[in-house]
Amino acid sequence: METAQIQKIITDQFADPSSVSDLHKLLKTVAERQNACPDGSDMAHGSSFICNYIEQVPYMILVAWTSAKSVGLDTEISGILEMVKSYWIEDDDVIPDNLGVIGLLDDAYCSLSSMQAVSDLYRMQSGKHLFPDDLTAANRVMRKIIGEPYTGELDEIVRKAIEDADVKESVKLLASPEKQKLIESQATIWNHGPVSESPVSQLLGLGLTAD
Repeated sequence: METAQIQKIITDQFADPSSVSDLHKLLKTVAERQNACPDGSDMAHGSSFICNYIEQVPYMILVAWTSAKSVGLDTEISGILEMVKSYWIEDDDVIPDNLGVIGLLDDAYCSLSSMQAVSDLYRMQSGKHLFPDDLTAANRVMRKIIGEPYTGELDEIVRKAIEDADVKESVKLLASPEKQKLIESQATIWNHGPVSESPVSQLLGLGLTAD
């Protein structure tokens, strides 16, 4: 699965000298929205979190592709990853690309939340996540950073991609009768607890770690 184009977009945006100040402005607004009073260390941790979140997208695409192929879900994951790549490349985003590094937040969230959704569905039939990295906590924080109504629009894009790729039906075919009943009983793909969550404790000062 080719990720060079996405990697170049990320590298080019991070090379922009204004990216750090843009992130600090964003985090200041987010902290105010969460009634938090961050200090310089909190801002640095927040910027680092966002950069790391965005930078791991190409790696996670490769992980998703490899893991899904190993269990026979390569057709389904291909459709989802094509949606992910298209979202990065196309200009018609929920958050415009011309906003610099801020314009990458929705691309990264759409990418990582869709992959986590596939992993969560697979966990429901096997008891194990499909991917070794659990992004549940990180995605939850990014939702707070992006905020509504944008996250609602992004979640709908992810939901439609999962539905169009028939991921739910495919994992049901891999499941035992008991696991099939469990899948049918779930109302949504967003409500499954993680095995282990990405550490986000350093973001407390920004008001981003509380439920």
